Amino acid sequence: MNWVLGVDSGGSGLRFALASTTPGETGGTGGVDGPGGVDGPGGVDGPGGVTVVATSASTEPVRTGPSGIDAGHLLAQLLPAVDTLLAQAGADCVSAVAIGAAGMASLGDGLRAELPGALERSLGVRRLALAADAVTAYAGALGQRPGAVVAAGTGMIALGTDLTGWHRADGWGHLLGDCGGGAWIGRAGLEAALRAHDGRRGGSPALLSRMRERFGPAPELPGLVYPRTDRAAVLASFAPDVARCAAVDPVAAEILSAAARHVAESAAAVCPPSGPCEVALTGGLFKLGAPLLTPLRAELAGQLPHARTVSAAAEPVTGALIIAGALATDSLRLPPDPLLLCIPAQQDR
Repeated sequence: MNWVLGVDSGGSGLRFALASTTPGETGGTGGVDGPGGVDGPGGVDGPGGVTVVATSASTEPVRTGPSGIDAGHLLAQLLPAVDTLLAQAGADCVSAVAIGAAGMASLGDGLRAELPGALERSLGVRRLALAADAVTAYAGALGQRPGAVVAAGTGMIALGTDLTGWHRADGWGHLLGDCGGGAWIGRAGLEAALRAHDGRRGGSPALLSRMRERFGPAPELPGLVYPRTDRAAVLASFAPDVARCAAVDPVAAEILSAAARHVAESAAAVCPPSGPCEVALTGGLFKLGAPLLTPLRAELAGQLPHARTVSAAAEPVTGALIIAGALATDSLRLPPDPLLLCIPAQQDR
């Protein structure tokens, strides 16, 4: 029996999951069974069933500095979590690890340089995958089959594959992109609130009231947002307020309609160009419910009439387990990529 670890690192913290995989066994439909698991296409496709045995989480996001994602800060949280999970499972080592991290594609140079050696020294792990969080979201949503996934939470990225390569759209961060994501919606809502405060056109008194309840007087808002290293998460925290106002406030409703257009445009950009395409929606943003999903379904139907929207089978941390389990059983079919799905052992050959 092998033990595999999946890690999901995002704007709201980290999630860890430990699973067992038994080489040579058939996972039935490829399902992931156990706490927090699913049956169906979200599981490991190919030899080896995976069973989730222990999970943990940290609410402290990994820091990002001038050199990118802080590898030392991630390790400082990961290694104690692994020790705890192994103790809970009565296991002694991990054979494969998959880490999905927000910003991995553009800010992951430090992780790709430092983590392989650090994890081999500390855990004895040589089978490692370093993935963009959109890739682990993809694996959790669709498993290892062609299609497209929109992963939206604080940020927003769309990712598609025909299993020969990846096609990415957006995911450029809250200053340059992530259009339609939580930070984008929250920032647009706060702008509309400040317009109302100033007396400018396009303002929303309803959102101004919500802003004051959450953040206090309008003049204090810049000081609460700009100095924060987690300002994207701060902006995204206002997205649920925009959704709550949408039923009665046309400004809030238009913000969500615009967000839906952006999300659908990204999905359309990454769908495989030939054949039918499944599009899965995953991430906390879609918990906003009907105020966002209703216009989004309409936009997807208009921009992608040949595609079928499906529910994500599992969450990104389960997707990380799917990738780790596939590494452990030599059954990985998702295409490696230097930035999106880095397999250091393959690059060393």
